[in-house]
Amino acid sequence: MIKRMFRMFFLAALMAQPVSVFPADHVDGPAARADPAADLADVYAWMTADTEQVNLALTIPAALFSDAVQYVFEVESSEALGEEGNLTRVICSFDEAQSIQCWVGEDDYVTGIASEEVGLTSRSGRIRVFAGLRDDPFFFNSIGFNAVRTQIRDAMSELEFDEAGCPLLDNETSQTLINQLTQGANTFVNPVSALVLQIDRSLLARGGDILAVSGSTHRT
Repeated sequence: MIKRMFRMFFLAALMAQPVSVFPADHVDGPAARADPAADLADVYAWMTADTEQVNLALTIPAALFSDAVQYVFEVESSEALGEEGNLTRVICSFDEAQSIQCWVGEDDYVTGIASEEVGLTSRSGRIRVFAGLRDDPFFFNSIGFNAVRTQIRDAMSELEFDEAGCPLLDNETSQTLINQLTQGANTFVNPVSALVLQIDRSLLARGGDILAVSGSTHRT
């Protein structure tokens, strides 16, 4: 059963500049909060500077990964945007001792304890994985956000809007709102468990240089 899925379109030409895509999800309903080891908080995808490696990461709001959950990335590679491509699944699972096993399609895998700082590298050298506690990389100032939202809502009747529906604000008002959003405390300061993989692009880009990435958890 798919507990939670993130789908992102990591539409990056591998030979171009590295591009990052960061979907986020943190405040959930009771069902998701009751099963934190299967609840994805964030999914990340980006390239190394030399474009030779694809980095994939996900976080969960739990101290340990579950031995009853599969943690999965699906990477579809294609020659052009919108074209059907080649799908590769990266499937990771854990035992009770937090030993990990990750398969990249049917071509390569890595297994062992991956919580050391340097992570764990497969025999082929084409996969590297880390799994362990990290500071939550997502920043959100909920107090500032709620204050700005309230101010905008209360002033709606007096505001003018452009053709795109954006409010027209003077520079002083804009800067005040920006300060409220950026200078407050981070709401997400708790540690999360992070699963991070660095994979040789040859294992993921058989269908072309455009990648679409999704992350999901599957309770077994």
